[in-house]
Amino acid sequence: MSISVNSPSSMPTTIDSGSSLKVAVRAKEQQQVEGKMALQLIEAAQLPAPQPVGNSGHNVNTTA
Repeated sequence: MSISVNSPSSMPTTIDSGSSLKVAVRAKEQQQVEGKMALQLIEAAQLPAPQPVGNSGHNVNTTA
């Protein structure tokens, strides 16, 4: 099955359903990967911030 597309003569005028299916599967896989990355980012943001090591730069002199 193919779908005709009105386009300039320099572009292909049919879309193969097999190729369209492959593109759709790849797009779905990409969305799943991006979703996993987003969840990892959200989970990492929920963790408490690590405590600073040392004291250099952590005390600000506000009376100077």
